[in-house]
Amino acid sequence: MFLTNTTATQVRERFGTPCFVYDRSTLESSARNALAFPNAFGFTLRFAMKSNPNHAILKLFLDLGLHIDASSDHEVERALRAGFAPAKIQLTSQAPSKNLAAHIERGVLYNACSLLQLENFGKACPGREVSIRINAGLGSGSTNRTNVGGPGSSFGIWHERLGEARDLAAKHGVKITRLHSHIGSGTDPVVWKRVARMSLGIAGQLPDVKVLNLGGGFKVARMPNEKSTDLQDIGENVRQEFMEFRQRTGRALHLEIEPGTALVANAGCVVASVIDVVDTGKGGYLFAKLDTGMNEVTRPSLYGAQHPIDVLAAEERPSAKVVFVGPCCESGDILTPAPSDPEALAPRDVPRPKTGDLAVVGGAGAYCAAMSTLNYNSYPQAPEVMHENGALRLVRKRQTFEQMLANECSE
Repeated sequence: MFLTNTTATQVRERFGTPCFVYDRSTLESSARNALAFPNAFGFTLRFAMKSNPNHAILKLFLDLGLHIDASSDHEVERALRAGFAPAKIQLTSQAPSKNLAAHIERGVLYNACSLLQLENFGKACPGREVSIRINAGLGSGSTNRTNVGGPGSSFGIWHERLGEARDLAAKHGVKITRLHSHIGSGTDPVVWKRVARMSLGIAGQLPDVKVLNLGGGFKVARMPNEKSTDLQDIGENVRQEFMEFRQRTGRALHLEIEPGTALVANAGCVVASVIDVVDTGKGGYLFAKLDTGMNEVTRPSLYGAQHPIDVLAAEERPSAKVVFVGPCCESGDILTPAPSDPEALAPRDVPRPKTGDLAVVGGAGAYCAAMSTLNYNSYPQAPEVMHENGALRLVRKRQTFEQMLANECSE
């Protein structure tokens, strides 16, 4: 956790709870570490902005020289408004683009993720260059919900249909000059390296490909017992694969990766308040109810993801085994599920909480504010704050009740 007790108290006093806090120093350090990813013939670092599209974070990464991986037409627009040049934005979307021709005309790069998307591109932009996303047949993820490769995933063009993709491109005079592959957010770097090799094999069948994007999915240790992916280790292996590919084919491919979690996860937290403490008797559980839960941090409810939680007790107290839950009237609003079974409870050893205590949920910089169950139980969207140079700067205001109702239509 990058916040001291004093700073967390200032967050509550100035902005209320729950409140997201992002640490500029951690964001910069993570980006610079990723920018040093080993490569053989050139490298581009894209930020998977779906992990956290806050304008302040986008601007910070723009200044550091990152490019953008956008997952929707709307994300393309947000990146443009943050100042990214169109040529630094690549759209990789599950949904066919509704603004495809306009994007291409502006210079946004397009990554076709299905045969239909490739057909649409060919009709709208004949004779142009395009990227295609291929499902290489292998993926990695702690659950099926974090695995975006292999036969159980709808992401990308299945590798056995590569011939159809080539035929579609030829039909419209389209050149496939960029190739994209992404396997998921698993913990096994060996699988990641295998998919890199498989992707190079596919690139070998596409003679016009100059750029290979290997996606993201680099595991980040949010919890003390977890291990982060070593980007330097993976990068050295990938660099060697690219060099061997050139020896075999004479082609020097430019490398891209597009992490999200690795850049922002541990640069963010949620400052919350303990609003109640209850128990279910002998043989039951001690529960601490926080004013944050699935509305801000959905990952534990969604697939049993683990986040560190600290209770900032004002005085020394005995520890207790505590199950942390959120404020929603929803049985799944659990912040401490068992990692092996999202439906089981996993109490944490923390100072025994009291109502009014501050609590900090860590690892909340990625896929939290961006992936919240917004306005469930009519709770407003939480504010977001940047912690920089010892100061706190508001980068998103708390949503008001009137803003929540603004788009409802009266009779």
